[in-house]
This record gives sequence, structure tokens and C-alpha cells, in this order.
Amino acid sequence: MKIKPYLAVCLAFVSIVTTSCKKNNQPLNDVDVPVNYPAKATVKSAKVIFTAPNAVKVYGSGYGSALAKVPGEPNAFYLMTDRGPNVDGSLKDSKLFPLPNFNPHIAKFKLVGDSLEYLSSIEFKNALGVKVTGLPNPIGQGNTGEVALDFLGNTLTNDADGIDCEGLAVANDGTFWVSDEYGPHLVHFDKNGKTIERINPYGNGTGGRKIPEVFKKRRANRGMEGLTLSPDGKTLIGMMQSPMYNPAKDKVANSKLLRILTFDIATGTTKQYAYLIDNTKTLSSEIVAITASTFLVLERDGDFAGGTPAAQVKKVYKIDISGATDISDPKNGAGGLMFGGKTLEELSVTELSANNIIPVTKELVVDLLTIPGGYPHDKAEGLAIINNNLIVVSNDDDFGVTSPATANNTLIAKKLASGKLDANVLYFIPITKSLK
Repeated sequence: MKIKPYLAVCLAFVSIVTTSCKKNNQPLNDVDVPVNYPAKATVKSAKVIFTAPNAVKVYGSGYGSALAKVPGEPNAFYLMTDRGPNVDGSLKDSKLFPLPNFNPHIAKFKLVGDSLEYLSSIEFKNALGVKVTGLPNPIGQGNTGEVALDFLGNTLTNDADGIDCEGLAVANDGTFWVSDEYGPHLVHFDKNGKTIERINPYGNGTGGRKIPEVFKKRRANRGMEGLTLSPDGKTLIGMMQSPMYNPAKDKVANSKLLRILTFDIATGTTKQYAYLIDNTKTLSSEIVAITASTFLVLERDGDFAGGTPAAQVKKVYKIDISGATDISDPKNGAGGLMFGGKTLEELSVTELSANNIIPVTKELVVDLLTIPGGYPHDKAEGLAIINNNLIVVSNDDDFGVTSPATANNTLIAKKLASGKLDANVLYFIPITKSLK
């Protein structure tokens, strides 16, 4: 077979041209023709799916929670919703769901110039083929303590198959793995979105397999935010968004430790590693594999550039787990591995070192706040690798709505510091140092 030569990679602020080749009938970067990537591309055709009593509109966007390349289609991307539009409710620990029957799903988009054109959807369904919702799980099955309300203030029924999907990985066979902020759950969906297997710390999912008990301690709405597959497709790597409430919220207020979980798909064997966030106000939004031991991680705060307070951290790091300590608990206790009666989340950075806990290494790849044109959004949640010198980041626009300063069962429009309504945007970002 004649092998096509690599074309030069041209990096520019406005247009980025990249290409690769096929070798032994396998695409290296799923690209064998030149593709023009703009500096950014916007979903410009989001429709209004709900109008609140105060006339605030909910848009059918919300696709930035995760993104992935469509294998074999260099100008196409999968983007995923989360559990659907929701804001803080007026009751303690409540969430208001304007569209309780919203069906979390993956949408396929085609890049056309600097726009993203919607092509189709893959709707998530349970093992019986029934569409799932984004409503909280029952107690003992992944419940976060959140109370779901409708617009009339009625308490909504929990959904045993409900998913607050946040991490997305496409398997070599075209099926999908998704992680969420409830259970946390690792859910395997077929090509049509039907559940094949659902794995969590409770063992009540489809198939009955479990991840370690300690993951029951995940913080509400801060579960397994990131998910990726190893290049060989054999191992899932998931990352928690924030330090877990292990053993309790007041005990981990100063924690910087996030857990990374690896899950061998064939055997169910797991390992865990410690990632240290920049400060106690930042969190992790995504993880994507470079090699079997190196990954890109999105770390961010929750503020807008130019806002009050102004964003400080929107960064992509390259991490390496090869020299890190496996912090798994051989006894699989409720609090995980303990030192002097303390959980890992209770230990300071100094105490971690004193107990020979080596975290993953991290190296800055790009600061999103410094890219040409800036990054105006509060949330950077999707991340994918185009090639060794180009990555793409998506934002979560929360369907164009957010919570009022004082929760009162109403919606307000989600706007950037500029006053413009937030929207789904992909940012194609050249990086100076090759990933491999």
C-alpha cells in the first residue's frame, strides 16, 4: 500500500490546516485529507426549547459538557449534554428542572467554516431501551441528596437510570463510555445509545460490577467529570471534579486532592492516583489520553473572564501517572486508604509527601485566558486532541440559563461579562510543544 506523506501543519490565529495519513490501513489522526480548522466555531442554530414565566428562554444547546472526535470524520465532532437545564431551587439542596423529561444525549455536529452544523442525536436509554432522564437517582443507587422540583414546586420522582453525564469516550467499536456526577456511574452505551452496562460503587447497575466504595463519598454535583479511554481501548480513566467529601464536607475544606480512577474493562481491576489542583477554588473538567500513562487535563475556576470576581484559572495541563503512587485501598473501606486515622482528602500536601504519596506530575500546556481573542466563558468542560500540536476545547453554556443570586424558582439568562448570551463554542488551539 502506498503511504501518503504528511503535509505541513500550519498554525495561525484565524485558520489552522492539518493533515495526516493512513498507515497499514489504520488512520493515525482520522484525517487523510486537509481540514481547515478555524480559531473557533459556534453552534449558531440552537432553538428555544422552553420559555419561563418571566420570559427567559432555555435553548437547545448545552452541548459542551464533553466532546470527542468522530472516528474517520475529521470535520465532525460528538458533543454531549449534561442532565439538562436546571438551576438552584428555593428549597434547601433543591434543583429546579424546567424540562423534567429532558433526555440526555450525544449530538453529532459537522464543522462548516466557523459554524457547527447539527447532524443527528444519539439518545441515552436504559437496558430495556427506555429513554433515561437527567433526574437524580434514588437513595442507595447514586442519590446526591438533591431534591428535584418542577416549575410549580412539586417534587419530581427520582430516576433509577437517571444520568448527569459529563465525561465521554468513544470506543474502537463505535460504542460510547460515559461518566456522570450522580453515582458516580460508568455507563457503556451501544451505538444507538442503549445501555450495555452500568458500573458504580453500589453494584446495582446493569452487570453488577463495582468501582471502589470510597467513590460513594463524591460531592454532590461534583462527581466523575472527566473520562477517557487508553489508546488500546482496554482501560477507562475517570477523574473526579472536586475533592470528595471524605469523610465529610467540613473535614476537607482545604483539600487539593482529586482522585483519578483507572478501570480495566476486561477484568474490572482498578487503580487510583492523586491529582493536586492549583488551589481549593479550582476543579477538573476533563481528561483525555495521549498515551497509556500521559493525559491532558482541564482545570478551571467557575468565574468569567472580565467578571466579578474575574476568572483566574482556565488551564490545560499534561499529566503523567507513571511515577505516581497507587492510592487504592486493598481493604476497599468506605473511606479508602487511611493514614493516622485520616483519609487522603484530609491530608495536607505536606502530609501526603510525609506518607510517601506521590501525586501525578503536571505540566502546563496552555492557559486558555491567554489565547488570541481570549476565553470569555465560565466553564471549559470538553477537550479533545486533534493532533500532537492542536487541541480543541468546548464550553458548557448551561442551555443559556443560570440561577438567580437568590434562588427563587426562576431562571435568568446566562450572560458573559460582555453582556452577550453564552453559547456553545469550540476553540481550536495550537500548542507550541508537541504532545508526544
